[in-house]
Amino acid sequence: MSQRDHAVLPLLLTQLRLPTMKRIWADIAAEAEAKGWQGPKYLSHLCEHEMADRDRRRIKRHMEEAQLPRGKTLESYDFDCVTGVSKSQVLGLASGDVWIKEGMNVLIFGMSGAGKTHLAAAIGEKLIENGFRVLFNRTTELVQKLQAAKKALSLPAALEKLDRYDCLILDDFGYVQKDELETSVLFELICERYEHKSLVITCNQTFTGWDHIFRDKQMAVAAVDRLIHHATILEVEVKESYRKRQAIGKTILKQRQEPNKVTHSAKLKIGREK
Repeated sequence: MSQRDHAVLPLLLTQLRLPTMKRIWADIAAEAEAKGWQGPKYLSHLCEHEMADRDRRRIKRHMEEAQLPRGKTLESYDFDCVTGVSKSQVLGLASGDVWIKEGMNVLIFGMSGAGKTHLAAAIGEKLIENGFRVLFNRTTELVQKLQAAKKALSLPAALEKLDRYDCLILDDFGYVQKDELETSVLFELICERYEHKSLVITCNQTFTGWDHIFRDKQMAVAAVDRLIHHATILEVEVKESYRKRQAIGKTILKQRQEPNKVTHSAKLKIGREK
């Protein structure tokens, strides 16, 4: 490769927005020369590295924008303390292959402490890893934002912005107040995404208790009808409080670590005395 090529290639890769290729082309070129690679193989290796780095950057960017609660992963979800949901079922949902692409929904019901938020966030994380865009919301907070947009006559623009996400996670759906403004914007969101984009909803009560969410009974029926038309419904029941079990587990782990700390401190003390 000529000196001109050495000077021009980084500039071309910058203009083409190929940062990984720009960073590693010289090292890969040296490897190609040493192993006798032909041009296509050399170029293929460069492209593979560029695509792998691009995927990592995309996942990192989408994880940051998703606003998922920290630490709530599928790996850390304790399936042993719940019934009504299996790991294989959740892994199927986490792929997003069918339901996300067809704008279906996942509805997660269960009492407080059942790990609904953890389960929804874990599904969201896996969806991002599989190439989908996700946004996690406390339902009341999102409703307040949509209310403000409606007052500012910009609700269509706000809904269109949310349309960029393949999946919206609406956590604690049941805590929306029975207020006409709140329920109307929530209903508009459900209608906007119906058969188009997916929702994951967590709620502490099944549909029979939704009359306290939607002030208008006809609106409640219409909302439920749209949500369940293409939906997977998970009813999570706990053998014991999910939060309580996690807290106990952390306490036991801490207690197991404490004796080691004490022993280490005692050894240091004895060493100083000697």
